[in-house]
Amino acid sequence: MTARRRKEVITDLEVDDAIDRITIGLAMAPHLDSKKKWLIAYHEVGHALLETLLKDADPLNKVTILPRSGGIGGFSQPIYNEERVDSGLYTRAWLLDQITILLGGRAAEVEVFGDAEVTIGASSDLKNVANLTREMVTQLGMSDLGYVALESESGDVFLGGDWANRAEYSQEMAVQIDRKVREIVMHCYEKARRMLRENRNLVDKLVEILLEQETLEGDEFRQIVVEYGQAVDKKPSLPEPLPSEALPL
Repeated sequence: MTARRRKEVITDLEVDDAIDRITIGLAMAPHLDSKKKWLIAYHEVGHALLETLLKDADPLNKVTILPRSGGIGGFSQPIYNEERVDSGLYTRAWLLDQITILLGGRAAEVEVFGDAEVTIGASSDLKNVANLTREMVTQLGMSDLGYVALESESGDVFLGGDWANRAEYSQEMAVQIDRKVREIVMHCYEKARRMLRENRNLVDKLVEILLEQETLEGDEFRQIVVEYGQAVDKKPSLPEPLPSEALPL
């Protein structure tokens, strides 16, 4: 990327862009001004603002509405703490915040455009929500069904594994599992909608700026939030964290 830009020194910009190219996809031409662009902007701000306001979430690295190859219209990218990633120790509070953030895009669409105008942009978010929530209930003992492992996973759910290999249990237990999964999801979804509704003026301002600049770095995004009356203390912690996989639209 440095050579293509005819630069003599590799800078942080080239490193960041190279990481995005590898993990998310090739950058495409910017969106034309249209309703689609507005929808994508609200969707991504929904993710990014919750990432910024939720206490146990990782800090925002950047949010963009510049499209990528593979049909990604934009993305909100957090910074995962390297120590937690290496140790694999994820708290219940962190997991619940992740579910809330994943649902933030759909919640923003509903709050701004209404149920009839929601898009398929949240499809990958919803799949991640389903996998993560079910793991909390059936593998991690993070519901009132108790501290038991009810299912066996095939592969790591955080890396896109599925649930093909399941333990045998009664139909009654299956109903309880589905009910608990739904309860967690709806709790997080309503929390996402409530937070976005309470900060609607801030959401609109962030969308306005994102539409103009197309990319907002985490520090700039947090500064805007602070200027509009929200206290934020979400700076990356030591040791230096690494960019995570993006939350694609």
